[in-house]
Amino acid sequence: MKIVIAPDSFKESLSAPDVALAIERGIKRAAPHATVVRVPMADGGEGTVEAILGATTSERRINTVLDALGRPIEASWARLPEESAVIEMACAAGLEHIPAAERDPLRATSYGVGQLISHALDSGAQHIVLGLGGSATNDAGAGMLEALGLRFLDAQGNPLARGGLALAQLAKLDASALDPRLADIRVTIASDVNNPLCGPKGASAIFGPQKGATPAQVQALDAALAHFATLCTQTLGRDMRDAPGSGAAGGLGFAAHAWLRSTFKPGAEVVAQIGGLAHAIEGADLVITGEGRMDAQTLLGKTPMGVAQIAKRAGVPVIAIAGSLGDGYQALYEAGIHAAFSLASGPCTLADACLNASALLEDRAQDIIRVWLASRLSANASSK
Repeated sequence: MKIVIAPDSFKESLSAPDVALAIERGIKRAAPHATVVRVPMADGGEGTVEAILGATTSERRINTVLDALGRPIEASWARLPEESAVIEMACAAGLEHIPAAERDPLRATSYGVGQLISHALDSGAQHIVLGLGGSATNDAGAGMLEALGLRFLDAQGNPLARGGLALAQLAKLDASALDPRLADIRVTIASDVNNPLCGPKGASAIFGPQKGATPAQVQALDAALAHFATLCTQTLGRDMRDAPGSGAAGGLGFAAHAWLRSTFKPGAEVVAQIGGLAHAIEGADLVITGEGRMDAQTLLGKTPMGVAQIAKRAGVPVIAIAGSLGDGYQALYEAGIHAAFSLASGPCTLADACLNASALLEDRAQDIIRVWLASRLSANASSK
């Protein structure tokens, strides 16, 4: 019996590799002789680098860059053997690094993401996968571009302050010092978000409030980002504000589309391809996936759905384990997931569930495999 384990991380609890290990322990308790293949997954947001490191022979690289508030932070990225690099913007400018009381979407910057790209270029990378999600920023990637050499000037020719709100004062873009290596690389955006940059479904309106923006600040940021997009269009001769994923990560997707000529792909699809998930599923009897919370939103490009789609093409059933099951999770059954289970075996607090997630995953995986084995025995008996 071959079982493939392909979960996302359980946020604020376990990384995807750790989730996969816990599930494997549970499987082995129920089926010691089962062949188990672990392919940690992610959708481009937090945990993408850890998933890639856990699923491939890539090398962890660590550099000191600036976080969203301009403070030094140690950020990891993955260097793959085939001249590729995987950069997770949340490692540098993620919301998880900023305490709630300090979050400031008006001045938060993606500068550190540009620093990571520069380090990847220094390593000789020719293809950069840019995971977008979990950002503390709303600057349309301006900080990233500044770190790569683009200059942002006001009407007096002075450099702009960093952050999304300052873009309202932008008068000129000077690309004379933009890193020339960018012209020769390929960039892939990996994200589960395909929103446009501006408007009611844009970066500011949809994601700004999560980062602390008030309604008035959302309007100001949306106008500032629209102004930036207009100047980029005038400079480059192409308008990318409505390209898929332009609103991802506080609009960083827009900067990647406009200035790095990136292509957009669903994050789970990208991570699955790098990790070799389709190959791993070949000949499997069962796939187990999961994430911290599963509900109707999971259908919108989250990791379990990406895994389910690949498994469905191979004709392999999928079972999901989640920290919790929310409203509308039953819709997953129509989309390729055969059964879904939550971790908690009884009433418990979120803090307790996070603290004991590894043991709970192990127990639930054992239960699932015992039922799975029982169903196989029953099916075999019926066929005789």
